[in-house]
Amino acid sequence: MLPTRGMRLEAVGLRKNIASYWRNSAVFAQQARAGQLPKIEAADLKLEKSSMSSKPAVIHDVVGVPRERMPQHIAIIMDGNGRWAQQQCLPRIEGHRRGATVVREVTTECCRLGLGQVTLYCLSNENWKRPQEELEFLMHLLQYYLIEELPTLMENNLQLKIIGRRDRIPANVITQMDDTIDKTSHNTGTRLCLAINYGGRGEIVDAVRSIASQAQRGDLVAREIDEQTIADHLYTRGMPDPDLLIRSAGEMRLSNFLLWQISYSELWVTDRYWPEFRVSDLHDAIRSYAQRQRRLGGLQQDKEPN
Repeated sequence: MLPTRGMRLEAVGLRKNIASYWRNSAVFAQQARAGQLPKIEAADLKLEKSSMSSKPAVIHDVVGVPRERMPQHIAIIMDGNGRWAQQQCLPRIEGHRRGATVVREVTTECCRLGLGQVTLYCLSNENWKRPQEELEFLMHLLQYYLIEELPTLMENNLQLKIIGRRDRIPANVITQMDDTIDKTSHNTGTRLCLAINYGGRGEIVDAVRSIASQAQRGDLVAREIDEQTIADHLYTRGMPDPDLLIRSAGEMRLSNFLLWQISYSELWVTDRYWPEFRVSDLHDAIRSYAQRQRRLGGLQQDKEPN
């Protein structure tokens, strides 16, 4: 399903708003006055199109990994957009725009490799501490992405899911989120899950509150509550836990992301900032994952216990 004419017009308007944020950035204005940067127009803010094919790949030929050794669910902490932009003497918001282009490339490749799910950490519930101008830009960029990327989602048979709390997200963005989720709901390929206004601790708190309410009503018996009960009340209910967690920008922490779900996930960290992340990095992470022995608390079957 392609965007309607009204949606396309709205996307054009959003692109102009994004360009306006670009121009109004204090860093950009200072550099522009010094003649260090070219003039930025609305057309420049359009996300670059990926040149990669969306046709299913022969996994072993692409990454050298047998299908049975491939991760089925990859979660990614996309870190370093702002720092990358600052190193390039660009406004932080330009890092977010470039990062959105990388999202398309990585998501398309995950689909091409036949992965079941990719979960992206887009906005934590702690990111609201950032400057208001940057937050407004992120909301505009998110709404623009949901409109502009719908053809890509449909072409690649991607199903969109969004997890996180909805408070503080503008109503027009929520409307667009729901519309894109609905339009992709019958797709049967890779599930693209965006974590927006998300926090792992908050997710567990929300799950506990829901379970407590059911127990108070008599719908649940306390002694029957187990790990599956909790999993069934998380934002990710019905989704598999990630096999592999990728983090960019070299930070060695989880940043309150999927704290329950990544108990046995393999971790892979790159020093590259997210706008620098390439499909080749994704392949490197998958190869690293395939070489690891995942015991999940047990012993390797081909070795005798010590």
